[in-house]
Amino acid sequence: MDKLFSGLTLLQTAPAAGGSATGSMLSTLIPFALVFVIFYFLIIRPQNKKQKDMKKMIETVQKGDKVVTIGGMHATVDKVKEGGIVVLRVDENVRMEFSKSAIASVEGKKDEKGDKAEKTDKAGKAIETTVDKAEKPFVEKN
Repeated sequence: MDKLFSGLTLLQTAPAAGGSATGSMLSTLIPFALVFVIFYFLIIRPQNKKQKDMKKMIETVQKGDKVVTIGGMHATVDKVKEGGIVVLRVDENVRMEFSKSAIASVEGKKDEKGDKAEKTDKAGKAIETTVDKAEKPFVEKN
C-alpha cells in the first residue's frame, strides 16, 4: 500500500522556480485546447450544418413535394398552412395534418405532367430523373 502512495508524493511536489510554473500551465492548457478544436471540427460543426440544412429543407416544403415523416409515412404535401402545419395526402381520400417538424426528408417534387420527377440528394441539390409510367416487373426465367 505504501508503494501505491509513494508516486502521489512525487506528483504533489511544488515547482522550484516561478518560470517552470508558467511552462507547466501552458503544457496543461495545450492538450485541452487541442481536444476542443478536434471536438469542434468532428462533432459541433457538422451537427450545426446538419441542423441548418434540415431547417432550410423544412422551410422550403411546398405543395406537391413527396415527403417522409419521422414515423416513416410516405406522403405528398397537399397544403401548407400557417403556423408550421402541413396537410399530407397519404391516399386519394386520406389527408392528415402534421407539424412541419415531423417531416424527416423530402424525396422529390412530382412534375404536373407526371413524366419527370425532381429528386434531391442529401446536400439539397436537384437531381432530375425520368419516371417510366409503364414499368414492367422483373420476371426471372429459368
